[in-house]
Amino acid sequence: MPRHSRYDRAGSGPSQRQLRVGELVRHALSDMLARGAVRDEVIETHMITVPEVRMTADLQLATVYLMPLGGRDTEQVLAAFNRNRRFLRGEIARRINLKFAPELRFRIDDRFAEAERIEKLLRTPRVRRDLEDKNSNQ
Repeated sequence: MPRHSRYDRAGSGPSQRQLRVGELVRHALSDMLARGAVRDEVIETHMITVPEVRMTADLQLATVYLMPLGGRDTEQVLAAFNRNRRFLRGEIARRINLKFAPELRFRIDDRFAEAERIEKLLRTPRVRRDLEDKNSNQ
């Protein structure tokens, strides 16, 4: 009989615990950014949002999705967060009561760009014509 961890949920979404800890990490990072706790020129000169933090099932790794306002200088912002990874992890450990502070991995959130691309596609004349033809046939 195979032995499964209660956190091994292959095929299903994240657990409530993962979601809760991800939100705690997101709020801690957002608070640090709002208060200017990170002393880095790139981070201080950009408005950065943290729309989501995804946790692994064992809560050892947090993938932090970032988006600079206007989507500008994404590579510089990502490099700045990677430079300050150790400091940020320590601050999160102080602010959140967890047994272990998660390792931080930073990614640029591209959901907004993808939504914009789909919106542009839907506005093209060819797609609009196809949608109108489909609606008139019903």
